[in-house]
Amino acid sequence: MTRFNRLALVALVALVAPVAPVAPVAPAFADVTIKSTMSGKGLGISGTTNTVTYIKGNKMRSDTVTGDTTRSVVFDMETSRMISFDNKKKEADVYDMQKLAAEVSKNVQVADMKASITPNGKTKQIAGQNAAGYDAEIVVPAMMGGEKGMKMTVTLTGPMWVVKNAPGAAEYLNFYKNAVEKGWFFTDPRAAKGQPGQAKAMAEMYRQIAQAGLPYEQEMNMKMGGEGPMAAMFAKMGNVTMTTVVQSVETTTLGADLFAPPAGYKLKEQR
Repeated sequence: MTRFNRLALVALVALVAPVAPVAPVAPAFADVTIKSTMSGKGLGISGTTNTVTYIKGNKMRSDTVTGDTTRSVVFDMETSRMISFDNKKKEADVYDMQKLAAEVSKNVQVADMKASITPNGKTKQIAGQNAAGYDAEIVVPAMMGGEKGMKMTVTLTGPMWVVKNAPGAAEYLNFYKNAVEKGWFFTDPRAAKGQPGQAKAMAEMYRQIAQAGLPYEQEMNMKMGGEGPMAAMFAKMGNVTMTTVVQSVETTTLGADLFAPPAGYKLKEQR
């Protein structure tokens, strides 16, 4: 949910005696539901999956459907928690994002990170919206395996198509802006600990894109490089490519219970 610098309307005051200043009213923003498809290849990624992303203020939920299994992840900035669960196990893993963000940040050279989202002058019609083309490049140096691990570099590149004033764009921007400023990332915590550069690069990519608008289509090419034996290992692994295309965006009201595990699920605190 993005908070643009919009002034709230203030009620008219009587023109008689002076009155105390009226406190500004926080602007109201819509809840957002984004339905999309994602396809990719590399590192075990194959086929196409359907994803629904919900944003309500400083909370986001993502549901990914694979076969008869729906995997859900909730990011709650109000409680600083990430909650992961599916429709099969009846239990949810709970992570302290503040601690995880601090741990991942120790192994990423943020000062040397480079990020650019550049307009390329192209346009494209996607899901009834006129989208503008951008070329993205994010380069993040990091350490693999801890502070004394091996040096690596993660590079994300690819074209994307962004709708600047689309329904939900302001809310999308605000969520990612606030989350990344807190050092949050949006990948599996276990993978993020092992590959902090990748987690940080993807988070920064989301923030950069959100500043341009709501991405309706994006192709992300991920390349990892390293020194010594790492270089040969990454070359053998090959690159990872993912393409995400938005099918629809809705701004209907979402229930607060959507951003919590279903009733009866056992919560498991993770470290």
